[in-house]
Amino acid sequence: MSPDLAMTKEGKKFMWDGQPYDSKEEASRAAESYQGENFEIQIEEEGGKFLVYSRRTAQQVAVPTQ
Repeated sequence: MSPDLAMTKEGKKFMWDGQPYDSKEEASRAAESYQGENFEIQIEEEGGKFLVYSRRTAQQVAVPTQ
C-alpha cells in the first residue's frame, strides 16, 4: 500500500515529500531542512517507515492602504 500524498491534521493540509525514511532520525533531518525554508512539518510512521509531510507557512505581508 502506498502512502497518501496529502493528509489533513488539525484542519491543515500537509503534502508528503515522496521519500520513505528508514528511521525517525533520517526523517527528522529532512524535516529540519524543510523547517529552515518556512515549512510546517509532520512526521508520521506507516508500515515501519517514516514519512515527512510539510506545508508552507503563510508569510505576513504588509498591504499598503490608500
